[in-house]
Amino acid sequence: MTIALLAFAALFLAFSNGANDNFKGFATVWGSATLPYRRALIMATGATVLGGLASVFIADGLVAQFSGKGLVGDDLANTPGFALAVAAGAAGTVILATRLGFPVSTTHALVGGLVGAGLALSDTGVALGNLGTGFVLPLLTSPFLSAGLAFAVFVLLRLIKVRRARSAVGYGGMPGLSAATTSPRPRFAKMIEPLHLLSAASICFARGVNDTPKIAALLIGTRMVTPQYSALAVALAMAVGGWLLSRRVAETMSLKLNRLDAVQGVSANLITAGLVLGASRFGLPVSTTHVSVGSIIGTGAAAGTLDLSVVRSVLLSWVATLPVAAGLAYAIGTMLGV
Repeated sequence: MTIALLAFAALFLAFSNGANDNFKGFATVWGSATLPYRRALIMATGATVLGGLASVFIADGLVAQFSGKGLVGDDLANTPGFALAVAAGAAGTVILATRLGFPVSTTHALVGGLVGAGLALSDTGVALGNLGTGFVLPLLTSPFLSAGLAFAVFVLLRLIKVRRARSAVGYGGMPGLSAATTSPRPRFAKMIEPLHLLSAASICFARGVNDTPKIAALLIGTRMVTPQYSALAVALAMAVGGWLLSRRVAETMSLKLNRLDAVQGVSANLITAGLVLGASRFGLPVSTTHVSVGSIIGTGAAAGTLDLSVVRSVLLSWVATLPVAAGLAYAIGTMLGV
């Protein structure tokens, strides 16, 4: 019975993760009116599935990290009851945030679930040193790093755009050249839009790579299924959740947080994709949510287009994620008592 509940909880967590995270790469694409919602959703879902399948080969370090080993004893980390408490606590938190329209971190929720389940079920408690260096530090630093880098990249791209415009104006007075032929806008747009779409797809791919093994670890640690089949099941559940329930979080990130244009979108996406893929390769548990939202905030700060009331609400939801997930996992672990 516990095994069946664990399988359901892990797949429901994957479903919830997809619903909350699926659109985070393409938030800038819809927000800047580069693509309509449905087409952006199709591309986001496809890239996420590909990333989930690729995670089997390039992100195995995250599987070991999110099995709970190092935070609690190996014997407890391998029990279905522990994994069930972690999955249920994280899933309940993420689906609640999704229905409220808040882009929260599944990684953060999983860490909360690991802590809550560990406190409820472990006789020796949780290894706080490993918690700080292995989980909390990357989660806290990544949004600040992404915001700062996105700020810098946006300023650089805007400077390039302005210089192109000034150069075109300089040639505007030459005989036989019209304003249409000298304007840099069509050429700049032709260059920036494909890059924008590629960067958005890269984020969704990176998210699939980063998030799939974290959830698959809940199944792999109990030897229920092979890593390959676990990753496939998680990737498909993420795709279904993303397809059905992405809209509310997409509206927050695309339309409410920041008034985006294509240059902001490319700046934010390039930083997000680079940081998430790099973190996945080295087994660092950064949150795609924190990195992508941090990047959007960084570009918005540079452009002066942020809605600070929405920023505050999102940040508060981040603060609440870990304790809520820990509380749910603790309650479920206490009830299971295994």
